[in-house]
Amino acid sequence: MEPWVQRFLTSLRARRNASTHTQRAYQTDLAEFAAFWARRGGGAPAKLSRTHVRAYLAQLQTRMKGGRTPGPGLGRASVLRKVAALRSLCRWLREMGELKGDPFLNVPLPKPEKRLPRFLSGQEADVLLEKGAVGSAWTDLRDRALLELLYSAGLRRAEAAGISVPDLDFLSGTVRVFGKGSRERVVPVGDPALKALRAYLAARPRPVGTDRVEPLWINARGRRLSGDGLALLVRRSAKKAGLLKGLSPHALRHSFATELLGAGCGLRELQEMLGHKNIGTTQVYTHASLERLRETYSKSHPRSTAPKPE
Repeated sequence: MEPWVQRFLTSLRARRNASTHTQRAYQTDLAEFAAFWARRGGGAPAKLSRTHVRAYLAQLQTRMKGGRTPGPGLGRASVLRKVAALRSLCRWLREMGELKGDPFLNVPLPKPEKRLPRFLSGQEADVLLEKGAVGSAWTDLRDRALLELLYSAGLRRAEAAGISVPDLDFLSGTVRVFGKGSRERVVPVGDPALKALRAYLAARPRPVGTDRVEPLWINARGRRLSGDGLALLVRRSAKKAGLLKGLSPHALRHSFATELLGAGCGLRELQEMLGHKNIGTTQVYTHASLERLRETYSKSHPRSTAPKPE
């Protein structure tokens, strides 16, 4: 099975424009399945059946939090990712003619948890932007511009890391980004973010490296900042501001979406700005906004059951 896994991963990189993060996750998850397959006797992919899939799912469930396996256990999201990786492999094997039927057919799969996205309130976002990156060094200006842009445009981590200077249009107040599947979109950028970006670009040193185009975000060595490096800067800024532990760029994306929806932005417009392929993905923010509405109601309405401030 392992040679087929490697061929699939090569196909994932070449044909499907999968992100580096997805490639790493699939490689780890499918290596685990290949080891499971070897323990079950191995053989050609054509032997893979529903019996094997059910046994693999049962093993994953014993490793989940609260399962029989000692230790911290797997989270539901990790299990779902491993299942998705195996389903993608099986789909590709069918395309290659190495697998005749679908071994996942009629196999009950674990369902994802319905969790509201983590986001900052408007007040918390103000604290982050005011206290998360203070100072006049070019690195401070970079961190400030990064926070402003993430909050202003609702970008994914990989989208923000991939921005090059020509993608910014200061005249129209927009940025061009490439989302999942290399889908291109143009997103509006607010004036505070544009101002912070100008200050950062004027102060930073000249980038170095082999990029064909000039990267927007650079690290202390002058090279393009990676997605992991970008996430580290956000966490560090949140710690400076005394905010949520482990704050991620995705939390700022959720904050952006929740603020827009709460201000009356339509779902279709929000879907376009976030770069969601399906509007169902965007609809999760209606639940987040409803939670905010309930909280405001309980604090403010004279007939709510929550105690009122004196």
